[in-house]
Amino acid sequence: MTTTPTRWPEAGAAPGPAGLAALRTETANPRTTDLDAMSTLEVLQAINAEDRTVAAAVQRVLPAVARAVDLVVAARQQGGRLVYVGAGTSGRLGLLDAVECPPTFGTAPSEVVGLLAGGDGAFAVAVEGAEDDEDLAVADLEALGVGPADVVVGLAASGRTPYVLAALRHAGRVGAGSVSVACNPGSPVSALADVAVEVDTGPEALTGSTRLKAGTAQKMVCNMLSTAAMVRTGKVYKNLMVDVRPTNAKLVDRARRIVAGAAGVDEGRADAALRAADGHAKTAVVMLLAGCDAPAARDRLAAHGGRVREAVAG
Repeated sequence: MTTTPTRWPEAGAAPGPAGLAALRTETANPRTTDLDAMSTLEVLQAINAEDRTVAAAVQRVLPAVARAVDLVVAARQQGGRLVYVGAGTSGRLGLLDAVECPPTFGTAPSEVVGLLAGGDGAFAVAVEGAEDDEDLAVADLEALGVGPADVVVGLAASGRTPYVLAALRHAGRVGAGSVSVACNPGSPVSALADVAVEVDTGPEALTGSTRLKAGTAQKMVCNMLSTAAMVRTGKVYKNLMVDVRPTNAKLVDRARRIVAGAAGVDEGRADAALRAADGHAKTAVVMLLAGCDAPAARDRLAAHGGRVREAVAG
């Protein structure tokens, strides 16, 4: 894969829509100016103190995150996809969230997708210049066939990554829903999104290293987007992963415990129901709670959008 060569700006020039030096995530943190003179424990304490501010910063933008979740839920209800787009750490976090959805929620790999500037190979080895390649973003979204039913979530700690900006512009052109997640107020990506999530994480403990607080904030937001959207679309019963895929010994044991806990039975009965349900925990739960066999449980779930409470009641 070829990418646009890195553009080397003149000294003092402001790259992109805003100079990096003006961004809060790029400014020096007065609380950690002596980081290199600290003991190991002091370095860790300084980083930990900064990390403690992240949850509060995310809490302040929960109404925006809720709007983003509702956008994803609406898309899922019409067969649309959640598509994360990002470069570097931001892109890797989106890809990580996407690949965790199938085993956790029983989704198809196509339902939640992560696009990383430079391709999946850039997860382990950085692809130089990929984040500056706007044409690459358009090509990646076109290859995926993104359209009006989908939601594109652009992740950019700086809020000005060209790959993400181009992706959000393309989402707008094709009528897809769009969400931006940035860690600087007034970010350019925010102006291009239907819902803008701006988590103001402030200066990093290590100046400009946005894999730290900004990365943590983005991970928290991604966790919320996918988890809340799956809860709202019937992938969870109570607080249990009833659509978990038991693909290894650990997950088989977890599925058995989920069914036992959800139905209030011992693990022996849960195991028998799971076997009759071909390993599908949600079906097994409905069988036990509604007192029916596997085909009837599947019919109940299908009639109620996969929601266990409604399937049992109905």
